[in-house]
Amino acid sequence: MSHEKHIPGIHHVTAIATDPRRNFRFYTNVLGLRFVKRTVNFDDRYTYHLYYGDEVGHPGTIMTFFPWPDAAPGRRGVGTADATAFLVPPDSFDFWTERLAANDVEYSGPTDRFGERVIEFSDPDGLRLELVGHREAADVDPWRDGPVPSEYAIRGFYGVTLAVEGYERTASLLEETMGYEFVGEEDGQRFRYRATGGNLGMVIDLRCVPDLQPGRVGAGTVHHIAFRTADDGQQLEWREDLVARGLNVTPVIDRQYFRSIYYRIPAGILFEIATDPPGFTKDEPVEELGTNLQLPPWFESEREAIEARLPEL
Repeated sequence: MSHEKHIPGIHHVTAIATDPRRNFRFYTNVLGLRFVKRTVNFDDRYTYHLYYGDEVGHPGTIMTFFPWPDAAPGRRGVGTADATAFLVPPDSFDFWTERLAANDVEYSGPTDRFGERVIEFSDPDGLRLELVGHREAADVDPWRDGPVPSEYAIRGFYGVTLAVEGYERTASLLEETMGYEFVGEEDGQRFRYRATGGNLGMVIDLRCVPDLQPGRVGAGTVHHIAFRTADDGQQLEWREDLVARGLNVTPVIDRQYFRSIYYRIPAGILFEIATDPPGFTKDEPVEELGTNLQLPPWFESEREAIEARLPEL
């Protein structure tokens, strides 16, 4: 089912953490992302939902977390997102290896993958992360007021790697419905697909690992991957396309800063399609992003009780 619509890349990636303070310190102080929204999990109001990104939280830069202190550890394996990769300038690796080492973060690399340099490391909960050096970083403005000098700073997402048993059914969804293009394969087990028309969050690697044990979503793993769409009308068209493909797709859900539909891909991983608008300046100005607890209107009457149960960051 090919059509003129295509997904322009990743909107955000949401993962599970344990300690919200430790999570906050790592993503702001070590990786140098901006804290763009302090809100709660709309399905679990006494748990934070923390958002990190560039200066305004543009789609393609947003890493988000549900920090559940008692969450059981997840397990990387078949049917989970294997790694989340950030885009950095190609000449920034000396800076990043020194910065990671100075913060006691173990890393491996740089190594070469598809002709690009990659560093692999994990966050404090064991979430697998990567930095990928790519010339397209030059076309993306970094956040200039963060702790990382702008010439080295993370620009946003490069892409994600999914661990799958067999790649064909997921590849078919990516190519025939979501508009991704096949780039090539490496090592006989990594199959690369790329969105068209942007420069952030463009890459999906399918890593074929049939001998690996099944993964389990929990602390230190990705909960879901969200992809961009321009507006509400296009989102409804995507929903029709996905339902026609035989997938179970949720109704549209209001997430305040975007609207969402969710579906599981053949490999079992949860995908989302999220609208670009209205964005994170909906309820606070750019200069104040992340400073105050923002609640959806339906929780405002409970603000005092919610704030009392959330830890200070």
